[in-house]
Amino acid sequence: MADSAAVKKVRELAEPLCEELGLFLWDVRLEKEGANRYLRVYIDGDGGVSIDDCEALHRPLDKLLDEYDPIAESYVFEVCSPGLGRKLERPEHFEVCIGDAVCAGFYSPKNGKKELYGVLTAYDGESVTVEADGEKQVIPLSECRFVKLDDDRDLF
Repeated sequence: MADSAAVKKVRELAEPLCEELGLFLWDVRLEKEGANRYLRVYIDGDGGVSIDDCEALHRPLDKLLDEYDPIAESYVFEVCSPGLGRKLERPEHFEVCIGDAVCAGFYSPKNGKKELYGVLTAYDGESVTVEADGEKQVIPLSECRFVKLDDDRDLF
């Protein structure tokens, strides 16, 4: 089974479990690091997630992964938080983060800036609207290197 098909199957298995636990399935990634492959299931919840939330999903999902066996080779299975400063990549990421502080990084500078910090106010699948300094700017996603939450800047 190709990586994308395996990831899709893991997502299908994880989503109902996350809903039962009151969690949000942020992402599923099958990544190669050195000689090892890692299946990482990223979860979030209102107010973040704890190690107990990760364990609560890990146990039943691990059983389903053993039963359905969507990944042919051996891998390390992890359930974790997407963390602070996470990239917004999927439509549901943008939708759930409307009203949150974000940083948009550009391929080419816009108005002399490589990044824009503000509040995500809209998403339409092709662009994001970020309010910064009292001004709303519509930014095509094709011009963004990234859009990520800006929830960690004041920690450093």
